[in-house]
Amino acid sequence: MNDPSVFKDESTTEGLTPNEPPQSGSASKTVPNSQSQIHHDAFSWELPAEEITLRIRWFGLCVGYVLVNLVGNNSAIQVSQLNWILTLGAVFALADTYFSFRGRVFLGEWPIIISVMEALFIGLLCHYDAGLNSPFRFYYFLSLIVCSIRHSPSIAYITLALHLASFTTLLFTSPSVPKDWPTQLMLMIVWMGWVAWASIAFSRLVKRASMELSVANAQLKQNQELLEERIARRTSDLQESQALLIQQEKHAAFGLLAAGIAHEVGNPLAGISSLVQLWNRQNNDEYTNKRLEEVDGQLQRIQRILRELIDFSRPATSERNRCNINELITESLNISKYYKRKKGKKIITRFAENLPIVQVVRDQLVQVILNLILNAMDATEEGESIEITTEAKAGQILISVHDNGHGIRDEDKEKLFQPYFTTKAKGTGLGLFVCKNILEHSNSGSIEIDDTVKDGARFIVSLNCDELNGLADIPPGQANEIKFVTT
Repeated sequence: MNDPSVFKDESTTEGLTPNEPPQSGSASKTVPNSQSQIHHDAFSWELPAEEITLRIRWFGLCVGYVLVNLVGNNSAIQVSQLNWILTLGAVFALADTYFSFRGRVFLGEWPIIISVMEALFIGLLCHYDAGLNSPFRFYYFLSLIVCSIRHSPSIAYITLALHLASFTTLLFTSPSVPKDWPTQLMLMIVWMGWVAWASIAFSRLVKRASMELSVANAQLKQNQELLEERIARRTSDLQESQALLIQQEKHAAFGLLAAGIAHEVGNPLAGISSLVQLWNRQNNDEYTNKRLEEVDGQLQRIQRILRELIDFSRPATSERNRCNINELITESLNISKYYKRKKGKKIITRFAENLPIVQVVRDQLVQVILNLILNAMDATEEGESIEITTEAKAGQILISVHDNGHGIRDEDKEKLFQPYFTTKAKGTGLGLFVCKNILEHSNSGSIEIDDTVKDGARFIVSLNCDELNGLADIPPGQANEIKFVTT
């Protein structure tokens, strides 16, 4: 288990508090404060320190086995005892290695126990080897270095005291106490103290560099996220502008085409209509007059189609006019009847009566309604129906276009109003996106898909209407069916 208390001294006494990174713009993301950042670094430091510790321990054990079995001049009994002590150390190192592979620190909650065990381990090695002259006495320095790397300065100084106690015990339990024992003891105190102090200073330096690098990495990550967010936002704005520009260019091209058709077709039609009227004034028989009336009626129908086409394609304006919503929907239906996929489909209208007049940009709202009607026609097959309703509810006028076609998958609903997303085989993916932008940019209302509908798809346009404030809701009216014949 991890031991967060091991690193408390580093976060409070060494002035390691980093400056918090500045906030940028309206971003709500911030780098964690210094205390939590250092707390995080304390946990992240343990495993690298444990890796260094394991390498030093295994190095010491390998050197110990070489000294005992290949280099030293000890008796067979001493060699056996020393091998047993080294084996106990190897068992401890194996346990430490096993825990390290699992991302934990062996006896991490009780570092003092480890220090006591190491002091006894080194003292026994020296006692059964050559006493004060044993090369194993240098293990005291390795142990202090390891402790300084892994634990806090307080634990390192306690370990220093334990090792000095172990060496003092070894000094006075030797068969012959050397005459210069005060000098040896003083030198060992100086050497161990210097190793502990140097190791602690080096460990603090490494931990501080690690912490500052972590903070810098957090700042870099935050700045990267902010940059990615800004790029995504700019890309989205660019896509919206590009989509609107494409739609405007298509609308302008369609207007030029309609104007050309009206000019090229309208003039000959006017001439034909004049000739028919002159001929009709002659004294013709009843059959001829009837046929001339039919011709004149068809000419008027063609002229009406041209007028509707020109009205729809005339240059857009942002001027708001007082409009009747039901009449705008009827106008959109009149335009949609020339759509090639309208055959064999029923249009059911349920218009609320006495809806108030609203201030809207007429051409834009016609474009929104017409796009929803054409989408519904694309989604339905011959014999199916499309229901269009109007009502007043909660201070808004609601226009609903509901088809019983194949519907929209749940995973696609969130992307319906994004530019260039389409479920049609030959769609551009701009229709619903433009509808949404028209309503939101003109502050006229909003558009959404009804998630509660299971059969087909239902889009709802909500229009703001100040005239409805304080008035009761107006439900949809009687159903009126319009059927497009297949002939």
